[in-house]
Amino acid sequence: MPRRARLVVPNIPLHIIQRGNNRQACFFSAEDHIFYLECLLEYSKKTSCLIHGYVLMTNHVHLLLTPREKESASQLMKRLGQRYVQYVNRTYQRSGTLWEGRFRSCIAQEDNYLLHCQRYIELNPVRAGMVEYPEDYRWSSYRANAQGDSNKLVTPHFMYQELGLTQTERQSNYRELFRFNLEPGLVDEIRRATNGNFVLGNNRFKEEIGKTLGRRVKPGKAGRPVKNKL
Repeated sequence: MPRRARLVVPNIPLHIIQRGNNRQACFFSAEDHIFYLECLLEYSKKTSCLIHGYVLMTNHVHLLLTPREKESASQLMKRLGQRYVQYVNRTYQRSGTLWEGRFRSCIAQEDNYLLHCQRYIELNPVRAGMVEYPEDYRWSSYRANAQGDSNKLVTPHFMYQELGLTQTERQSNYRELFRFNLEPGLVDEIRRATNGNFVLGNNRFKEEIGKTLGRRVKPGKAGRPVKNKL
């Protein structure tokens, strides 16, 4: 069965997950994280991708980005993945694959959903029990978005910019969003959309993307289709 083509619309954000092969580790030291982020910065510029949020976990990566062109995200992940695998194999004297096949992704609606998705990404270390607060985790975009730490990689989305009139106000309002955990239903919705290559958004947005791409953008109903009786 042929693979479903990835849902991509230029200038509409994507949530991306890239996992280690068989859920194995893909980061082994602070130097590995730094090298990955340096490559991400380099290739995001070369492929015209704007990075709004990210987190590097032990065995997987989350990115929230806006691709400027249809192939921007695919080219970014291909070049970034190859470069990082070469680095890991050389550094740790290993060979073979590192990543679990294709990366997974979903289109994220800007209104209502984008900041939820960004919170989902930056709260990953908290949900995993690695830290108590998101600011305690070094390898994410939270400190840039919430505390104003210098980070050349992060380009704030306009939904983030609308959180306040000044940078201080935006950071304060952004931190306020993290006072409460994401609802379990929303976490499941983000996971289903990303793992299934569907659209994350309300029904109207899904219909608009479906018409734009001319294909199904949400899960189908379970079971076989019922034939019309003559």
